[in-house]
Amino acid sequence: MLPRRRVIDLLQVISSQSCKCPAHGNPGATSVQEHGKSRSTATNVAADKEYAFEMACSTVRYGIGVTRELGMDIQNLGAKKTCLMTDPNLINLAPMKTAINSLSKYGVQFEIYDKVRVEPTEKSLQDSIEFAKRGNFDAFIAVGGGSVMDTCKAANLYSCDPDAEFLDYVNAPIGKGKPIQIPLKPLIAIPTTSGTGSETTGVSIFDYRPLKAKTGIANRPAYQGQNPVSDVWARYALQVMRKYFKQAVYNQDDLEARSHMHLASTMAGVGFGNAGVHLCHGLSYPISGNVRNFLPKGYSKDHPIIPHGLSVVISAPAVFSFTGNACPERHLEAAELLGVDIKNAKRADAGKILADTVKEYMRVMKIENGLTELGFKKEDIPTLIQGTLPQHRITKLAPREQSEEDLAQLFENSFTIF
Repeated sequence: MLPRRRVIDLLQVISSQSCKCPAHGNPGATSVQEHGKSRSTATNVAADKEYAFEMACSTVRYGIGVTRELGMDIQNLGAKKTCLMTDPNLINLAPMKTAINSLSKYGVQFEIYDKVRVEPTEKSLQDSIEFAKRGNFDAFIAVGGGSVMDTCKAANLYSCDPDAEFLDYVNAPIGKGKPIQIPLKPLIAIPTTSGTGSETTGVSIFDYRPLKAKTGIANRPAYQGQNPVSDVWARYALQVMRKYFKQAVYNQDDLEARSHMHLASTMAGVGFGNAGVHLCHGLSYPISGNVRNFLPKGYSKDHPIIPHGLSVVISAPAVFSFTGNACPERHLEAAELLGVDIKNAKRADAGKILADTVKEYMRVMKIENGLTELGFKKEDIPTLIQGTLPQHRITKLAPREQSEEDLAQLFENSFTIF
């Protein structure tokens, strides 16, 4: 575990930057503090410059009670009218009550949008966009998990460019992939979950139902991939998981464990926000896009969904077994950071060792036993492959290339995990 001083130093490093991941980043993300001084314009960095690496993420404020400062922050921005977004469940819970009380205390004028759909679709995003356009807001607040934050980002973008067609900014090949070159309004994200990292990134991921595909809105830098700086954040997140994950899952009153997992989520977001993501994400998009009747525990029962985190992790053991031989040292390092003794481990076993390690964490979370329990059948594999192939901007970042036959085997190996 990194010492407290090191954590503070790292937070200070990221507090003045903004994110550029091809799957999860927007080079135009502007911090709230920067907005108070000048309006920053997003640019397509890849069109102007090429970087081997650029440190980037959102401004981060972390600590007990920071949500109570929300009203003061919005007041300091000089915002006249603020959009407060959440979902139908969170509207009645403590985080929203704290946010509302703080805004009211400082006399902030705001309107609430509480119709965010868990796992957004093009339709749910368009509904939120229309709300934002009608409201003519000059600041946005997202209180919730990744779905709320992603919805709020999209509403901010399209309300700032009211003449844009919805598909203009959506990633190709589904949309036009138009670069974001307009000034955006300040957006404060208050994450209520530990895992998405969306508070550090500038993307909006959603299900495009006409094609049963998941896609997103994001600018892309010239280069992506593993680098020494992103490794710092990834290692930190894994170290925290090793110590606090099980406690946070099984003892919800353990504020120390839950706080550390909350911070680890942010740190992980900074890491993949620069390095990018690969096969697990690429495979996840058709998995969530082709959901049938799966209703996850703890979620609203009004529509079937496969939550983003579940759709990603369900293929992780198969993926790590597949990629292990491409970079065994890194797979073994990840397993060690998660608590495995690798002193006598063989390089040839690296993929399996990490896969088995992830399986144990999945057991702790009582994750469903593969694609079968999510409602898929073997005859769905061709559809899942076709949904993965367009995600080459992500899958090409994997340490090992994949053929269609490889993808078929990865899905095959994900039908039963334990």
